[in-house]
Amino acid sequence: MMRAPRFWDRDVDPRSREGAPVTRLVLTPLSALYAMATARRIAKAEPLKLSIPVICIGNLTAGGSGKSPVVAAIRSRLSNGQPGRRFASLSRGYGGSLKGPLKVDPAKHSAAEVGDEALMLSQSGEAWIGADRAEAGLAMEADGVDLIIMDDGFQNPSLDKTLSILVVDAQAGFGNGYVIPKGPLREPVEAGLSRADAIILMGDGEPPLALAGFSGPILRAAIRPLSPPPPETYIAFAGIGRPEKFFDTLNTCGTPPVDAVPFADHHRYSARDIRYLHTLAADHQAQLITTEKDFVRLSPEQREGIVTLPVGAHFANEAELDSLLSSVTEHLAS
Repeated sequence: MMRAPRFWDRDVDPRSREGAPVTRLVLTPLSALYAMATARRIAKAEPLKLSIPVICIGNLTAGGSGKSPVVAAIRSRLSNGQPGRRFASLSRGYGGSLKGPLKVDPAKHSAAEVGDEALMLSQSGEAWIGADRAEAGLAMEADGVDLIIMDDGFQNPSLDKTLSILVVDAQAGFGNGYVIPKGPLREPVEAGLSRADAIILMGDGEPPLALAGFSGPILRAAIRPLSPPPPETYIAFAGIGRPEKFFDTLNTCGTPPVDAVPFADHHRYSARDIRYLHTLAADHQAQLITTEKDFVRLSPEQREGIVTLPVGAHFANEAELDSLLSSVTEHLAS
């Protein structure tokens, strides 16, 4: 997957060279077609309603908002509050060769088979994949899962959602406000907000102006390390939606990397990539550090000499989160 173009960002002057005004003009018809196709697919769908609740954690932009940590945090909170019940995540399995539906086994499956996000989620709880979300939902229901938490799928109308939550990056917002490929939006903001029940605003910063008219709850959260990294000299690398967020986290921890190497989201690391990173680390007498999502994409051999920084989603007001989730858990069978 290629890295997002700079003109997608909201802090770029649209009249500047970085803003690529000619490129954006050329892409305008394609953006209109993309938005129309998404709207038509959602309008024509007949969502499958399961007998168990479905929570959807989605976003309106392409990648990098922090959905997966939110899924893990909500799954953990529900599981701790109701031990004995099965709360499972459902991912598309992006980047994996298997289509599912299947329950991910971290001891058996690889990221090349089930995708990095699903494999990462399977290490802290029950996780499933399914390219066909409706088929996967039926399989999970039949297997005895009590509640499904969808990691992405807000624009996928095949499953009826009990609760739809949008994760919005407070710093990136909705980018330049345009739909793919002219901008980062998967659909127009107004259309997406009309189907959302709640917003999780991730990170520091004021809410985007487009959220001013949103009538549902807006929760604040942040991605934070579960424990600070040891005080060492680090070379950081990351292939996620916004690699700079990982590098900024290391800075916040007081361990700024001496060098930081960004890769595209879901990047599959080659032997050449790993050799380059180890050479860079040797030159600086530094330790290689990356994200958990990147680490699961590495082969056992590639993981040697590389450490991770485990992170989680932390909510500013956990009572607000519990109140939001209670509207769903009351649907659980007694």
